[in-house]
Amino acid sequence: MLNVSEYFDGKVKSVGFENATSGRSSVGVMAEGEYTFGTAQAEEMTVVSGSLKVLLPGETEWTYYQAGQVFNVPGHSEFHLQVAEPSAYLCRYLKD
Repeated sequence: MLNVSEYFDGKVKSVGFENATSGRSSVGVMAEGEYTFGTAQAEEMTVVSGSLKVLLPGETEWTYYQAGQVFNVPGHSEFHLQVAEPSAYLCRYLKD
C-alpha cells in the first residue's frame, strides 16, 4: 500500500511503498530550501531530477549530487540538504 508523507510545511512530499524487488522505498519531491533529516536505518538516496547539496554525517564539506547520482546515509544519523531548485529523489531503506 502507498503511504503519503509531508514534511517542512509541505515543502517536502513523499510516497512510500514496499515491493519484493527493492524492499521499502519512497519517492519524493523537495522545494527550494534547507532541510535536516534524521534516519532510523541506512538509506540509499538517488537524485532523480534536479540536484542536492548534501552534508553527510562526519563530513565537513558539502557535496553536490545531480540527477542520476547516488549517496548513502548511515543508519541512526542526521544529514543536511540544500536544494536550489525543485528536485526529486528515490530513497531505498537498507538493512543495517
